[in-house]
Amino acid sequence: MTSAAVDHASAERNGGGGIGASRAFAWMLVVTGAAGLLAAWVITIDKFKLLEDPDFTPGCSLNPIVSCGNIMKSEQAAVFGFPNPMLGLVTYAMVIAIGVALLAGARYRRWYWLGLNAGTLFGVGFCTWLMYQSLYEINALCLWCCLAWVATIVMFWYVTSHNVRKGVIPAPAGLRTFFDEFTWVLPALHIGIIGMLILTRWWDFWTS
Repeated sequence: MTSAAVDHASAERNGGGGIGASRAFAWMLVVTGAAGLLAAWVITIDKFKLLEDPDFTPGCSLNPIVSCGNIMKSEQAAVFGFPNPMLGLVTYAMVIAIGVALLAGARYRRWYWLGLNAGTLFGVGFCTWLMYQSLYEINALCLWCCLAWVATIVMFWYVTSHNVRKGVIPAPAGLRTFFDEFTWVLPALHIGIIGMLILTRWWDFWTS
């Protein structure tokens, strides 16, 4: 790396210059944000219908296990005092906006990228808690929730990868090389583990 490149990378890490992203990364934010927004929108609409009519059955309530209605009626569906998907309506829309801005050539300061990483970390942590509640406490599964989980997981790992590779998050060269080549492994493994947990949790039901 030339001295000019080193100086530029150092300036970016210290917030002295904006850090951009590839079009593929920007599209990833747009697509995952749109998927999460769609899920949040549908769940919010169904939640309002359920509040109007307690006998309403959401379209994704397919059987005793795949039952969005049971999820929506649970205490865990409104952790912050309002329906969880309303939080998704705001946050996923913000992710889409960031992705569109990157497609238009936007460059963000280091603190902005760290903020995005922190937001996606919170998102994946919250989704993990909701997964546990869904599988082991509520004993039901919501397909739209699953879509939001997948979108958030992919978003988190690729944002983290971007920040490591760009020097936003200091990391050894070996880790940067790993993220350069194998970022896709992490969300695939993460989602695969969740799939296995879902499969084994209701194995008797799936195989009956």
